[in-house]
Amino acid sequence: MSADPLHREVGPDEDGQRLDRWLRKHLPALSFGEAQRWARTGQVRVDGKRAKADQRLTAGAVVRLPPPALPMLEAKAEGRAGARQTTAEEAEFLRGRVLLETPDLILIDKPSGLAVQGGSGTDRHLDGMLDALKRHPDDERPRLVHRLDRDTSGVLALARNARAAAWATRAFRERTTTKIYWAVTLGVPRPARGVIDLPLAKRQVERGGERMVAVDEGDGQTAVTEYEVLAAGGPCALVALKPLTGRTHQIRAHLAAIGTPIVGDLKYGGQAVDLRGEGLPRRLHLHARRLTLDGPDGRRISVSAAIPPHMAQSFDRLGFDPEMDA
Repeated sequence: MSADPLHREVGPDEDGQRLDRWLRKHLPALSFGEAQRWARTGQVRVDGKRAKADQRLTAGAVVRLPPPALPMLEAKAEGRAGARQTTAEEAEFLRGRVLLETPDLILIDKPSGLAVQGGSGTDRHLDGMLDALKRHPDDERPRLVHRLDRDTSGVLALARNARAAAWATRAFRERTTTKIYWAVTLGVPRPARGVIDLPLAKRQVERGGERMVAVDEGDGQTAVTEYEVLAAGGPCALVALKPLTGRTHQIRAHLAAIGTPIVGDLKYGGQAVDLRGEGLPRRLHLHARRLTLDGPDGRRISVSAAIPPHMAQSFDRLGFDPEMDA
């Protein structure tokens, strides 16, 4: 690839991103409207061709940026040079969250409340701490290959190098991995085992903001989640969930759509009942319990993460077993 700074290669951890969001990530000073205008007027090219703003990028594709992007790139580089450094305490904390390491992968237990990537007003995030997981100073920086919401805890996979990142990105995209989540819900889903097959689309909601909502077929993206009620206690249930598609907020939106939102999910109705009398913290009760995948070397990997403290408190109050298989 050319050393021209206006030609940028899409990284393995960026596979599947929309072009306009990729532009905003690399050019924080660029407005969303300007990103769409660049695409609409052909100022941005992908592999030499015009591209729509909502086009999904593939790893290895080359994006050509217009000349106005150059000062934005330089400003971003200057900002990175003066960016906040990971403290020794944060590095030690992150290393303590490692569940399993292989020559290709690092699987960590992401805590609730820690954003995976930075954004407006987000100074402390996992992506900014990944140098702490290098084995040697000259090693490649570990890379994100999938995401968890800020307030979702549990197993998160990282790749040690570009080769492993390309493999892992493909594995997640092609759904050859198995992800099991635990959620504590308000109400008990019926039947006790089933499949939620409801298309999802982003919509404006009352009180401002956007969220994913269930829509008629053809009006949204296909979204499918398998679930099983593991236990019930008081007004709540412990539910194991396996998403078969990877839509934004899929589990949260699906559980809300069937009338059993996740405890502490303020965005999707989990605050509808005041559970302080039950002794339940008002934090999101969604946890990535287990991740199973075949590594690049063909070895089967299956890793589980213990529930976070606020969910452990709720399990104790509701009589749920945190060690059960699921």
